[in-house]
Amino acid sequence: MNTLNLIESFSEFAKFKNIDRPTMMSILEEVFRTMIRKKFDDDSNFDVIINPDNGDLEIWRNREIVDDESEDIWDHDKIPLSEAQKIEPDFEVGEEVSEQVKLEDFGRRAVLMARQTLIQRVKDLERDNLYQKYKDMVGEIIAGEVYQVWGRETLVLDQEENELSLPKGEQIPKDRYRKGDTIRAVVHRVDVLNGAPKIILSRAAPAFLERLMEQEVPEIADGLITIKNIVREPGERAKVAVESYDDRIDPVGACVGMKGSRIHAVVRELENENIDIINYTDNLELYIQRALSPARISTMKINEQTGRVSVFLKPDQVSLAIGRGGANIKLASRLVGMEIDVFREADSYEEDITLEEFSDEIDQWIIDELKKIGLDTGRAVLAVNKADIVRRTELEEENVEEVFRVIQAEFDGEDEEETPAAEPATDESTETKE
Repeated sequence: MNTLNLIESFSEFAKFKNIDRPTMMSILEEVFRTMIRKKFDDDSNFDVIINPDNGDLEIWRNREIVDDESEDIWDHDKIPLSEAQKIEPDFEVGEEVSEQVKLEDFGRRAVLMARQTLIQRVKDLERDNLYQKYKDMVGEIIAGEVYQVWGRETLVLDQEENELSLPKGEQIPKDRYRKGDTIRAVVHRVDVLNGAPKIILSRAAPAFLERLMEQEVPEIADGLITIKNIVREPGERAKVAVESYDDRIDPVGACVGMKGSRIHAVVRELENENIDIINYTDNLELYIQRALSPARISTMKINEQTGRVSVFLKPDQVSLAIGRGGANIKLASRLVGMEIDVFREADSYEEDITLEEFSDEIDQWIIDELKKIGLDTGRAVLAVNKADIVRRTELEEENVEEVFRVIQAEFDGEDEEETPAAEPATDESTETKE
């Protein structure tokens, strides 16, 4: 491969990869200087002149002429007088010789290696540029075109045809894509795998909802309203706590817009995700009440040391607090940063029995486990879903079944004694928390 073809092929490749001219010149010079060092050990006395526009490359070796008997004749930047006079007969000691070195003098193998090195350097530079570009864009929305849909991820191309990944776990469950579709997502993170950057997108991250609201609500973009926290069950439900720095602005009303015009645009993008927007407050009790909306709380007990909150509601409010699939209470817990336990208020006429009175039938360690989650009476235990007790304690399902059997039998016995003519009580299991 001659000099012209080498430089031209690299120039075309660099232009295709959007490498600017100064960077391309720098790469070319560094590669050729590496060739020089391998052949001559030192490149400090060499000039490399490159013109990528027409494919010209000139390499000049500069050396000072010394006497043939001088001790310096072995220095890399010295040349004996007799050898210099072979180049030009009238050279004298002390003058400088500039000798052109042809690319062919390095050998075919070195030239081919230089070509591979040039291409590799450009690829490395392209990877670094891609990493730096998207590292600064983490948390920002981008639009891309679906290129390939696989089971575990969707491959997306940006405007510069860089490959981006949208994993299945970062998609909204209702999302369905085909090749050529245009989608919007937030840059979630930038991973480095085997030296190459992998750009991970997300439509399920809270940041995606936050950026969408910034686009639809000018007050958020202007800083008049701030989003304090966002929690999501992608495609199902989300809760957003907002606060206004201007008393004249209602943050919830501004986010919803006239007849819901602003929030509807966000909901459509999120596949009809139900979005609850609430006013943020430093009053923890009020914040918890708002987080559990639309349910209305009767009373609550906050234990900041354990990070748990026990809320008591009327029977008709329990299902509202829990939400479909337990989404409402899960999101509320995450929004306020505390574990919320929901209990149904016992009717005033119902008598209760402390768990300690069951110690002859229930092991003490089981009673202690129930007390840890705020269940210290029989009716309090029966008001909670069995699966929820298993999740929140160290008890096995068999233990919980036995506890329910013992407690229910006690209350059934009391009811029979008080009203012998009444029919046996039916076991209505009310789910209080998923």
